[in-house]
Amino acid sequence: MKKHALRLGLPIFAAGLFVLWGATKVDYDHHADFSRYHTYSWIKAEAGDQLWADRIMRAVDNELQAKGWQKVPSGGDAAVAAYGSVHNQKNLETYYNGFGGGWFWRGWGDGMATTTVENVPVGSLNVDIFDANTKKLVWRGSGSDTLSGKPEKNEKKLDHRVAEIFEHFPPKSKG
Repeated sequence: MKKHALRLGLPIFAAGLFVLWGATKVDYDHHADFSRYHTYSWIKAEAGDQLWADRIMRAVDNELQAKGWQKVPSGGDAAVAAYGSVHNQKNLETYYNGFGGGWFWRGWGDGMATTTVENVPVGSLNVDIFDANTKKLVWRGSGSDTLSGKPEKNEKKLDHRVAEIFEHFPPKSKG
């Protein structure tokens, strides 16, 4: 019984840490020649409000320009779209008191278990880059991180997560 519960509980615990510590993921068209993209234009940036949409655009602009890409108002080689959202991740905390009782406990008494549910806000961001001529998606980066109640801290987390998303951008050509 103990092994079975541990086998089920460990992946759930690890998944929770993955979300709480933040995560990034990147995928791209392995046949796309990223060396031919030098300019980009924005399609749109969406978030909970315009302040965050502007912050997302600014963070992505900083990373793309650091990689040598130039932002143009329209007609870029690539087109960029970003979507940010916030959702609540449920975090369960169980506390045991007394002797005995509980799922794995052996002993005397009627131990009590108390479980509390905490909603942890998690911000998610997807950044898509399209070939402007073919309108085909050529690169997608995504990231998530827990949020605090302070916009300044969240903006630093956004900048850090966007830097991680673009860490290995542009992908090297396979040819």
